[in-house]
Parts: sequence; C-alpha cells; structure tokens
Amino acid sequence: MIPSTRLIRLVALLAIPGVLAAVWPRFTTIGLVACGVLAGAAIADCGMLALRKRLAVERRLPGRLALGVAREISLTLHNPGRRAINAEFFDGLPESVTSEHLPWRGTIPPGGMISVFYQATAMERGPVVFTKCHVRDTSPLGLWQRGYRIGPEETVKVYPNYEPVVRYTLLAMSNRTSQMGIVSKNVAGQSREFHQLRDYQDGDVLSQIDWKATSRRHLLISREYREQRDQTLIFLLDCGRRMRAIDMELPQFDHCLNATLLLSYIALRQGDQVGVMGFGGVNRWMPPVKGQHSMSAVLNHLYDYQTSPEPSDFSEAVERLMARQRRRAMVVLLTNLRAEDAGHLVKPLQLLRRRQLVVVANLRERGVVERMKKPVEQLEDALFFGAGIGYMEERARFLETIRDHGILTIDETAAALPAALANAYLDIKRRGTL
Repeated sequence: MIPSTRLIRLVALLAIPGVLAAVWPRFTTIGLVACGVLAGAAIADCGMLALRKRLAVERRLPGRLALGVAREISLTLHNPGRRAINAEFFDGLPESVTSEHLPWRGTIPPGGMISVFYQATAMERGPVVFTKCHVRDTSPLGLWQRGYRIGPEETVKVYPNYEPVVRYTLLAMSNRTSQMGIVSKNVAGQSREFHQLRDYQDGDVLSQIDWKATSRRHLLISREYREQRDQTLIFLLDCGRRMRAIDMELPQFDHCLNATLLLSYIALRQGDQVGVMGFGGVNRWMPPVKGQHSMSAVLNHLYDYQTSPEPSDFSEAVERLMARQRRRAMVVLLTNLRAEDAGHLVKPLQLLRRRQLVVVANLRERGVVERMKKPVEQLEDALFFGAGIGYMEERARFLETIRDHGILTIDETAAALPAALANAYLDIKRRGTL
C-alpha cells in the first residue's frame, strides 16, 4: 500500500490548524478532531482496499511480430468484485518493444470487464517475453493505492520485416512487380530449359522452331523456354561489427535480412533451392531448402540472427562455405565493404568463384549520400563534401577491382537493395549463366 496524492494533500492541509493553534488555542481542538477523522478514514479505506479482490487479465498476442511494424495487442481486464475499480494499467512489455498508448487509466465496472487495445512496435528481432502486467488500483475513498502484477508470461517471436515479401506476393498476383522496381523481361531463346511446344507467333526467332513437330502437323511449331529450375541460391550474411551501423532507424543488417527474405521468396517461387550461412561472430548454417512452403523454414532460421562486435573473417567464411556447398550455386554475399578490405577479400572471392557464381551485394551509406547532396555553404560542408568524394571514389575503385575478377557487384542504399538484388537474380536466370 502506498499513500495517494489525495491523502498527502489532506495531511498537508492538517498543518494549517496546527499553525493557527500556536496563535489561537481554540484551533487545537479542531486540529485534533480533523486528525482523528482523517486517521479513521485512512484506516478504513486501507482495510477496504486490502479486502478487495484483485483484477484478472487476459492477453491476446499476435502469432508473430515484424521488426519495426506496429501490431495491435488486446487485453481484457476482469473485475470480480462488487464495486467499480479505478486502475492504472501497464503491460509487461519487453525492453525492445515500445508503445505510445500505455499506461492505460480507467474504471472497470463491478462484476464486469473492459477491453484494452494498444499498438506495440518491436525494435529488435528474436524471441521476446511479455512479463506479468503491472496494475495499480485506488481505494474507494482514493486515499491509498495498491500495486501488484497479474497475468501470465508469454513469449512471441519477432521476425524480420517481411512486408516486402507480402507486397511482392500481392503485386505478382496482379503482374505488377514493376511497381517495386523488379523488372521481368521475356527474352526469347536465351533460357536453357525447355518448357513446352506451342504454335508459332510473330516475332519468334527461327532457332525456336521445332522442325520435326512442324513437319508432323504441317504448321509452324515453336519451342518455349523458361528459366532453369532446381538451381541453388546461397546467402552469405556478414554479421560482423560493420553491419551494426544504423540506417533509416534500423541496423544495416536488418535491411540485408529484408532483401534476403524477398529474394528467398522469389527463388523458392522459381523452383530453386535457398540456403543461408552467417559469419562474423555467428556460425550458423541452413542447408538449401526447396518449395514455396519452405519460406517458413527460412523465416524461422533468420529471425534471431544478431550482429556481433567481432570483425568479419572473409577467408574463414569462404572455407566453411566451400566445405558445405560443393554443388555449383549462386552465392550472394551481403556486406558493407571498405577500400581497406581489398587485401583480405579479393583472394577468397577468387577462390569461391572457381566453383560458384558470386554476387557481392554492398550496402551504400544513405547518410553519406544525402549529406553530399546538401549545398556547400560553410567550411565544414566543403570539408565533408571533399572527404565524401574521396570516400566514394575509393569505394568505386575497389568495386571495379572486384568486377575485374569476374565477380558481379551491387552497390545500393538500404531502400533500393531488395529490388536491385531481385533484378540481378532474375537477369542471371534469364541469361542462363548459373
């Protein structure tokens, strides 16, 4: 039990008769009577609060949370007593989950219940625990408050933000993937896998015509091709200290996970296999899986990946990957490179390229790009602009060095990376270079 603000104010008011009693003795009796009345009321009020039945709560959590996406959580407060209860309520949120709608204050009717809804946003991935709820109810006279905790502890998983995947699914159903920047082109005759025979159409090249089928049917018949299936896509995720930089309120690593989810969905939908390996303080491996139903396996594997303060060892990562993946695959390295990485990155990538098709997806810092677009008005702006130009030129030369060794590169900001990576994958499939 703790005294309420009302009780503290009433006690403070009792000091007035005490001060007046020093001048006029008649106020002594008034002060004593007031103290007795307040003491009796406080004792009675405290007793009623102690005997009052506590509230009960039911919490309804969503099956999963997505990073940075607000989800609604509902609670039902039950009052088993015969009198209404004025209460202040705060859910047992994990440290990584925030809400602007708590605490809740209100009155629960006698023998009734009330529903509370609030929006919660998870700021970190992985399993999070909602602890018991915090309740503070007020005594009938409002002189005391009682705090206690009710309800169960529940665990929910926070996944990467898979909104791009959902959006791609909805757009793909309407053949509108171009709205996301994913451009799908039909290049006749450039895919290596035969799909079916069909009637000749204007624009078909002569090499597509199946002359045996044409002679049998006395009608021009063309072969139709599609992107190759049953190929393998491996994501090599850098979990080292560089990926902890914040970009658009999220670490760069989380943006890489969003791009990984989108491309995984596209690859599984194309009939390819998807595998994941982490390095840089995280030594985890998911063998390649196949089929659209395997998207849940990818999500469950990636949702609790975390970065570490350790530097990334590219040589060791390539050695582990080559030992685990012997079949030819498209390996996508998602990282944030610097020019000083040339000495210990080029040779491992060359070694990996002998067996695999390697794509380096490099994150460009949005803050540097936006700062360089600002007008130069002061000396500090000029110094930053000059340093930025030098930084970007070194970065471009390093990426050009990687390309000279036959390695594909993508250098985009976090916002543009998912679409750029998806387009690169679809181009590789159309060209049949995998």
